[in-house]
Formats: sequence, structure tokens, C-alpha cells
Amino acid sequence: MTAPKSSAPIGPTELATAADLAAAVGSGAEAPTPSRQPTSGPAAFAYPSAPRDDVLDLLHGYQVADPYRWLEDRDSPATELWLAEQADLFAGVQQEWQTGDYWRDRLEALLGSGTISPPVWRGDRIFFMRREPGQEHAVLYCTDAAGNERILLDPMQIDPTGLTTLDSWQPTKQGHRLAYQLSCGGTEESAVYVMDVETDEILEGPIDRARYSPIGWLLDGEQYYYVRRLPPEQVPDGEEQYHRRVWLHRVGDDPANDSMIFGEHRKKTEYFGASVSRDGRWLTVSASEGTAPRNDLWVGDLANSDPAAPVLTPVQVGVDAHTGLRFGRDGRVYVYTDRDAQRGMLYVTDPTKLDPANWRTLIPEDPEAVLEGYAILDGPELERALLLVSWTRHAVSEVSIHDLDSGTRLGEIPLPGIGTIGGIVERPDGGHEAWFSYTDHATIPRVLRYDALTDECEVYAYPSGFVEVPKITSAMYSYQSKDGTEVRLMVLSPAVDSGHPAHPPRPTVLYGYGGFGISMVPSYSPSVLAWVEAGGVYAIACLRGGSEEGEHWHREGMLGKKQNVYDDFIAAAEWLIENDWTTPEQLVISGGSNGGLLVGAALTQRPELFAGVHCSAPLLDMIRYETSGLGATWNVEYGSAEVAQEFDWLAGYSPYHHVVGGTAYPATLFTTFDHDTRVDPMHARKMCAAMQAATSSSRPILLRSERDVGHGARSISRTIDLSSDVLAFMAQTTRLSPPHREEKS
Repeated sequence: MTAPKSSAPIGPTELATAADLAAAVGSGAEAPTPSRQPTSGPAAFAYPSAPRDDVLDLLHGYQVADPYRWLEDRDSPATELWLAEQADLFAGVQQEWQTGDYWRDRLEALLGSGTISPPVWRGDRIFFMRREPGQEHAVLYCTDAAGNERILLDPMQIDPTGLTTLDSWQPTKQGHRLAYQLSCGGTEESAVYVMDVETDEILEGPIDRARYSPIGWLLDGEQYYYVRRLPPEQVPDGEEQYHRRVWLHRVGDDPANDSMIFGEHRKKTEYFGASVSRDGRWLTVSASEGTAPRNDLWVGDLANSDPAAPVLTPVQVGVDAHTGLRFGRDGRVYVYTDRDAQRGMLYVTDPTKLDPANWRTLIPEDPEAVLEGYAILDGPELERALLLVSWTRHAVSEVSIHDLDSGTRLGEIPLPGIGTIGGIVERPDGGHEAWFSYTDHATIPRVLRYDALTDECEVYAYPSGFVEVPKITSAMYSYQSKDGTEVRLMVLSPAVDSGHPAHPPRPTVLYGYGGFGISMVPSYSPSVLAWVEAGGVYAIACLRGGSEEGEHWHREGMLGKKQNVYDDFIAAAEWLIENDWTTPEQLVISGGSNGGLLVGAALTQRPELFAGVHCSAPLLDMIRYETSGLGATWNVEYGSAEVAQEFDWLAGYSPYHHVVGGTAYPATLFTTFDHDTRVDPMHARKMCAAMQAATSSSRPILLRSERDVGHGARSISRTIDLSSDVLAFMAQTTRLSPPHREEKS
């Protein structure tokens, strides 16, 4: 290692501004020394004691301070005591919030519709998910050829505590068996089971270490490909979450005897996919380094090689693009790719001619819309086979109709509003129908059915419960970010607003995500509706880092361009204020996971711009994020602190390292989940301690830590508990007073 370039360490309360650190790290200049470094919060709150340790890491010539490293150990007595005291602090402040019961009642009512999923056809059987009003989890149903409906899997019957979730499921190609995956307590550590659909008999399971595993059934329904991690004893300590392999498994056999067909000598952080074509002949295997927006791709001909040792032919390897294959019933291969097409396009080719030189364009790239998915309608009853293509144009869904052979556009399917559709599905054996979900900001999700014989689209299934949805106004605006880039912003407001704030500014929530190519699209949200119904404004920013405008939009907000995301978000806040939607005293920002990093960066870069911050399951220590959870799989999105240039990027915005003593920070609520195995709750713990020590404001810095839940799915009652607390915090911070609420006694 080289000698330190600065005698002043980089760390919480040690630097004056985020810009100073970015300049210091980027240029090798000496880090500035702040003028104020208080060791405790203001008198308004008696924050739990959090000793600062003299922990320094030497990275690329810099001393990086980490005074709250001790809070990384969740099970230490010191952390346990600190968490207990934080829980007491939260409970005490919570007693001052007068709107919790109101929000809980409204969320229960707005969630009263239940949910319904599109049908999945296997022969004459239909599989679908439905949650009835009042149920904690959605239930998996099956309908037979006679239309008789029955429950296949009910998570509450499996585990009445509500802690077990159904993570995924996949029927055989005939529909006579079902592979499904369960996890408990929010860990997302799925185990695979197989059941007989006719008899409900559990044929095998649990097969553990199968988190995020696909299931690729062979045609006979006796074997399937799946992804399973190596046993812990076969990998280095601390790497148990990695080292995946693709295996072939026969139902009923000991998994220890499975045949490994792919993954050996690959990078430890790679994710794999495996699927088998409808006719059972073609195996497709994909590999992605972590969450990278690219994949390697191979195909195996199972008719001419042993399924336990298939010969895999490369389709693309080492190409900076995402590509997927679908083997059609017409003998052609449909190739979706963003290779040389940032918004995506669709090719066709012959199964024996998969080299890109042989691909023929079917659906070209659209200059504005992003190609999201497609369905093939090729039943013999149709005059000609059709292709349905789903798009998002500036985050709003469209569905176009094309001739399957030539790709010629024939028309489009009218949708109920300016909203979002789910993936289009058709019968695997062919037909003239397609199904997809539809929702928008004021529409409960339902399933639509398109009939190509009549060219009509109608509702196929509603959720079973009734909800009176509040009337709101939804409008899309555009604004300029710091570098002049045009960014779009969805603004939801009370219906009386007519799309513009012809009134004094309102309490407002600004939400964003800005990462991993995840788009912000119109959708039904009880929390959002409850806030707007109560008189607030809710704004959702389509930041760079997402894919609202295609893969290039994603890449403009990742790695060394991550600051673009924060600039976009801050510019959205400034636009809302400048256009009289709100004021800094009425503005709360909210985000979770990567969105938690977003709001963490915003609050450290522009603390004066916000009244409050909700920061959920966040990444905040970007120097050490790779050391826990699934962090090592995300360095393709953020960069790695082990690489000097990428360390510069991360140190330039890492929120934990930009907490500055004497700053008047906004009211902040961190929400964390102890069984979160994606993002370690240590990020929020360390950031909370640093902010409590540094803030000069009388506004609270709070931590809400929840047990037995994780980063993803949870029961409805726990969702309501969390959301009502968050809304109450936001209302208290912005002085939003919901109508007709009852005061707590």
C-alpha cells in the first residue's frame, strides 16, 4: 500500500461537504477539516449512547474512518442494547403522532380488494394466484378442464404465523406436477418442493440453497434443471451466498446425486438461468455477473445430447448486451435483445443458425418506446398468426399488434387508461387469446383478456373485494436536471387540483429509485392514494439509473455516473418547490433499498431542501457495502472500493461518509428488517448513529427495526403496520392533517 495522502481521515462528521470529499478523493487533495464536530444530538432528544471508535481503514492512500463499525455486529450485547434504546426512542416519539390509526384504517380499506393474477395455462389446467379481502397472503389455485377450482398452496395453511412466503412456482409442461419454493421470516432463502397436482401429495422437498432458482422442467415431468448453491463446507467462509451451479435433478432422488451441468469455474457472484422449450428439445442457459445488464447465453439440443451432460453452443459470450431466446411453435427462434438497440428489438432465426449474423429483424427498435415483452397468437382458427408486443413509452404502457411472419404493425390494443400492464401470456399450445394485468394510479389491478378473433379486449377477472378508490389527478411533467437532461415526473394530487397547484403549496412526498434498470411506472398504491386523499401531493421521479427510456437511461445512472441520479432527484425537489407544489418545510423524500441510498445521498448533499426523509432498507456505507448481504453482486452497478477509480466514485457520494457535524438535518426515519439478507441493516444502524451525533436540528432521527421480516414479501398486516407508521411520520413532519380523523386518547 502507498502512504496516506491525507492526515485527516475520511468519515462521518470529518468532512465539510459532499463536494469537498468528491474533490479531495478525486484530486488527491487533503481532506478539509470541519469547524463543528459535536458528539451528541440536540437537547430535544436524548439519543442512545453510541461511542465513536477510532477505526481507520487505509484504502488507496486514504484513511477512511468508520467510528460505528461496532454496529455491524447485530448480535453483540452493545448493539442489542443500542437497538433496544432506539426502539424505546421510536415508541416515545410515535406516541406524539396523532394520525396512525387514521392511516391504518385507510390502508386496510384500500387493500380490501384483494389481488388476482393472470392465468397460467398448462393443457386444460389453469394456475393463478388470488388474495381474498382479509387474507394475509395470496393463495395458489388450480382450475381443471371442467372449471372446478381448488386451492393448491395457501401459505397460511402451511404456516399460520404468516412468516412463510410462497416465493415462486412452476408447473410441468403437462400441468400434472408443480415445483414451488418457500422461505420463512423474510430471509428469501427458498427451498424447492414438488407436489402432485392431482393428489396434492408432496413428492419431495425441501431442497435448500435454491434462492432465486429457475425451474426448467423436461418434457416428461420427471426431471428439471434448477440452480443451487454449493454446500457451505465447499466454499470459503463468508461466501455462502454465492457459488451457484445449474443442476439436473430427478424427482425423488437425493439432490446430492444431481448432475452438475453448468457453472464450474465461473465467477462466484454469477447468477444463472435455465429453461427448456415447450417441445422439450432445447435447453437455454444464461449467466450474468451479479446484476449486470448483460448476459452470456448458450443453447443445448437435448434431442442430440444427454440431458445430464448437454453440449452447450454459445449464442453470445462477452457481449455487452442482454439477450433472451424463445423457441416458437412455428420452428423459429425469437430473439429479444438490446444489442445495438438500447430500447430493445426482436429478431427471428432458425434454431440451427443462432449466430447473430443470421438474425432477421422482426420488430425494430422504436425511437422512444422500450420493448418490454411479447406474446404469440398462432392458433389454427386465426386467418394469420399474430404477435402482440408490449411497450413502455416514457413509463406508460402500450400494446401493439403485428403480423407474426413479417412483423408488420396492424394496430394496437386500447387500454383502459394511462397505466401499466403486466407480462402478456398466452396458451403454450397455441390459440387466439392473451391475458395481462392492468393498473394505474387510481385503478385496482385486474386481468384483461384480448381475443384476436373478435379484436376485443375486456376484463377477464377482477379482485373479489370492493374498494371505493379516491378521486385523484395524475399528470406527467418534465424538468431539467443539473446537466440539462430532461427527466419526467409523475405528480399525483387531490382531484380538485386539476393537474396544477391552484392553491397554497401542499405537504408533498417525493419518491424515487434510480438504479438497476428498474422503471417507475403508474401503479395502484394504497399508501400513495391515502396520502393524496388526505390532501397531500405525491411525486414519483423517473430518474436515470432506471430504464424508463431504455438501457442507455440505466447506464447514465450507474458506476461513475451515479451522481446523475442524485442530481435528477434534487432537481425534481427544486422543480416542485419552484412550481409551488410544495415548500422545503412541507417536502419529504422517500426511498427504499437502492432508493434508500438515493435519499441518503440527497439528505447529505442538500439537507436544507427537505423537511423529512424516509429511508428504508438502505445502502449507505458504500465503502463497505460489498462485505455483507448480496453486496458483492452489485459492484457491476456501483463499482468496487477495491478498485482505486471506483473507490473515488463511491467515496464521492457515500452517505455515511458525508454526515457532517453541526448540520441541521431533516427529520429522518430509517426502517430496517432484521432478516434482510439482501441489504444488511447495519447500513441504517451506522448512519442513524452518525446523524444522531451530528445533527444540530431539533427534528428527530429515528430507527424502526423490525424482526422476522426481510427485504421482500411480507404479510398484509405487517405491511399495514409499517406503512401506517411511515405515513404518520410524514404527516407529523409536514403538518398534514387528514380529514375526519379521530384523535388518540
